[in-house]
Amino acid sequence: MTSHSLSVASLVASSALPLAAAWPDAPHRGSAFNPPTPPPAPAPSLTHHEHIGFELGWDYAHHHLCPPAPYAQDPSPLFTGLLAGQAAFGDRALQPTRFVRKWLQLRLHAWLRGRSVELLQVTPHYLQQLDVSHCPIRRVALSAAAADGSHVDGLTGASGASGGVDASVDRVRNDAGYAAGNLAVMSTQANHAKAAYGFRDAMKFARELEAGKGSGKEAGKHAAVGGIHGLTAAQWSRVAVLCSLVEPLGHDEACGLPMLLLPPNRLHLLNPAQALQAFVSQQLLKPGWSQRVSRMEALLPGKASRRAFRDFFHALLPRVLEAGRTQEAHRARWAIEDAWRNPLVLARWSAFARQLSAAQCEALVVRASARQLGALSAHQHTEAQATEGWNLASRGYVPHGVLMERSDRSDRSDESDRSENADRSEGANRATRTDRADRADRADRSARQPQPIQALLPL
Repeated sequence: MTSHSLSVASLVASSALPLAAAWPDAPHRGSAFNPPTPPPAPAPSLTHHEHIGFELGWDYAHHHLCPPAPYAQDPSPLFTGLLAGQAAFGDRALQPTRFVRKWLQLRLHAWLRGRSVELLQVTPHYLQQLDVSHCPIRRVALSAAAADGSHVDGLTGASGASGGVDASVDRVRNDAGYAAGNLAVMSTQANHAKAAYGFRDAMKFARELEAGKGSGKEAGKHAAVGGIHGLTAAQWSRVAVLCSLVEPLGHDEACGLPMLLLPPNRLHLLNPAQALQAFVSQQLLKPGWSQRVSRMEALLPGKASRRAFRDFFHALLPRVLEAGRTQEAHRARWAIEDAWRNPLVLARWSAFARQLSAAQCEALVVRASARQLGALSAHQHTEAQATEGWNLASRGYVPHGVLMERSDRSDRSDESDRSENADRSEGANRATRTDRADRADRADRSARQPQPIQALLPL
C-alpha cells in the first residue's frame, strides 16, 4: 500500500513524462485519471513476544550495551528496539552495573526460550539481593566474574578468573517463569543437573544414591563423574528441599522434611510448616537467639506444644554448636543445615510441628515476626501474591496472543487529512489555534508511542 502510493506521487510530480505514457492502459474520463486501487492489506498485529524483544533492545541501548552476537545484527524485534533506543538516548545512556548486566542477560536468555520475566519486581536491585558467595547446593565458591551475569539458568561458559565456579540464576520451580519468589543463585553445574527436575525427582535420586543404586539405569549416563547428573546424595537432598519450598505440599508431608537447605533470600515459602521451620532454624544465625526463642515459645498454644518445642530445640542446638563458632555467614548456615541430618532432630521437629495446623504455623510466624523475634525479616503474602507473575497457567512461558492490533498507516493518514480539512472550514483564528494544538499533540504522540510500534513493523 505504501510503495504504491509513493510511486503514484512520483509520477504525478514528474513533468517530463505524460500521464498517458506513464499509464498506457489507464482509463480516461475526460481529463480525469483514475488509477486502480489495490485492496487494503490486513493490519499486522503486535505479539507479546515482539513487545518483550523490543523493550529488551531498548533497555540494552538505555545502558549503552549491545546484546551478544548474533542478536545485535540479525533482524528481530530485539534489534529494532536496540536501534530505536540508540537513536533516542544517544550518548545520554546510564552506567551499567554488574547486576544490570545480569538483569539484561537473564531477560535475553528468557526471551530466546519464550520464558516469561516479571519485570515489576525482578530488577537489578532484586538480583543484587539474591547474590551469594557460595553455591547452596554444591557448597563451592562462586567466582566474581560469573556474578556479572554471564550465566543465567543454563548458559555456559568458562570458569571465573577468581578461582571459583560459574554462577547461574535458577528458576526453582521449573513450571514457573522468572518472577519474584522463584529465583535462586547457584553454580552452573548444579543448575544443569537440576534442570527440569522437581522435589520428588530430586528426592528419588537422593534415596537411590543413599541406597547404593546410583550406578543403575537412572545414573548410567553420568556415572563417570559420580552420583547422578554429577551431584551426590547430599547435594540432591538439598535440591529436593529447595524445590519443596515453592511446591505446595500436604501439611503432614511438609512436617516430615528436614531443613537441609535454608531458604535463599527473597524466596517465597508456600508451605507454612516449612516457613516456621526456617524461621526457628535461622534464629541461630544472629546473637540474642536465647531470648528470642524463649519469647517465641510463649506464643505457642498449650503446654504440650511448648514442651515439644523445647525438646526439638534442645536437640537442634548442640548439633549446631558442635560445628564451632565462625564469622563466615555461609559456614554458619551450613552448620544449621547439617544439624538437620541428625534423625533425632527431625523426629522431634515432626512431633512438634504435627501438633499445629498449617494455619497455626502461619499465624505463629506472623506474630513472631511482628514482635521482631526473627533473625531475618519475614513478610506474609496471600496465595495469589505469592505466585504473582509466575505464569503457572502457561508453565512459565510467555502467553501466546496478540498484545495490540496495529492500524494501517494509510488509514491513519486519511483520518489525519480529514481532520485537517475540517479544521480549515472553521474561522481563521480558531484554525490557527487548532493546527498548533494538533501539531503539539502529534509531536507528543511521536515521542511516546509510535517509535516502539512503528519499529516493530516488518522491515
